[in-house]
Amino acid sequence: MSAINYATAFSPKVAESFFKESLTDSATGKDYSFSGAKTVRVFTVDTVPLNNYSRTGANRYGEPVELGDTVQELVMGDDKSFAMTIDKGNQADQMNIKGAARAMKRETEQVVVPYIDKYRFDKWARGAGIVKGLSGAPTKANIVELIFDAGAEMDNRLVPAAGRTLFLPNTYYKLLALSDQFIGVDRLGEKALSKGVVGEVDGMTVKRVPDSYFPADVYFMVKWKGSTVDPVKLQDAKIHKDPPGLSGNLLEGRIYHDAFVIGAKADGIYVAAAASAVTAAPTVTVANNKAAIASATGGAVVRYTLDGSDPRYSDSAKVYSAAVDVHAGDRVRAYACTESGYASAVTDKTV
Repeated sequence: MSAINYATAFSPKVAESFFKESLTDSATGKDYSFSGAKTVRVFTVDTVPLNNYSRTGANRYGEPVELGDTVQELVMGDDKSFAMTIDKGNQADQMNIKGAARAMKRETEQVVVPYIDKYRFDKWARGAGIVKGLSGAPTKANIVELIFDAGAEMDNRLVPAAGRTLFLPNTYYKLLALSDQFIGVDRLGEKALSKGVVGEVDGMTVKRVPDSYFPADVYFMVKWKGSTVDPVKLQDAKIHKDPPGLSGNLLEGRIYHDAFVIGAKADGIYVAAAASAVTAAPTVTVANNKAAIASATGGAVVRYTLDGSDPRYSDSAKVYSAAVDVHAGDRVRAYACTESGYASAVTDKTV
């Protein structure tokens, strides 16, 4: 049972904890709707390579190739709740400092919002399309260069420049803020500051994040807004006055939400992490119409596809256990991941 602290006539106030507004809401994706459904299947239509046009023959545009697609199934999974009571006797003895409405607001600001932010950061990091393993933590001397490297890598993968947010834990924000290349906050205005924006670098909006919000071994993250879908399907809060069995108030709340990285847009998330936490990419060896896949990281699970789809997100991906049959023209793609680490790059080999 939680301790009940009775108030004296000289202490009518509650010392409230500090809280932060959501740091992730402005960067969430809302391109897909989960209304009326727990599962959404996202179809990504493939492309075909260009051919040399022939001025003679039957198939002058090239041999027709059936247009395929990749299916990614997104299943809502995080369903959290809370419940608390405020007994009328305790309320009276504490000079009404535990008002139900204030208690509900306090729970939302200090517990629910931070939880959702931490959840999203973790899901985004573990589903990122670009994970860069760094041999050491960023320093004041190289942090700007590392951030520009992230932007260049995303540019090379054709990620739109508009809509990128750089999330920096406080430890590394300090290093960036001391750099001459950093653009200050003056021109962004107070409204932006209240949402965690502290400046701009390489065209990216910069948000500083409490160190405790970030996943382990992640130094910073760049996210393009449209790379994820982050549904909040149910956000419910109720205050019951004098319910059966209680003289006082019963407060209940529920948040049903999730966060998903869209496979076709996964390169819109760049994660800089400790090299020791990034799983080594698997090797693919083909001999006698068999493909053997191996990971250099102990305990890593390897998933693969043979249809050319990205095994990190495709419904056709399978867990590797033994050499698989392959045929000429098959495209073997595989990646590895550990339970606590971050996914490897995808190894791609055409038979």
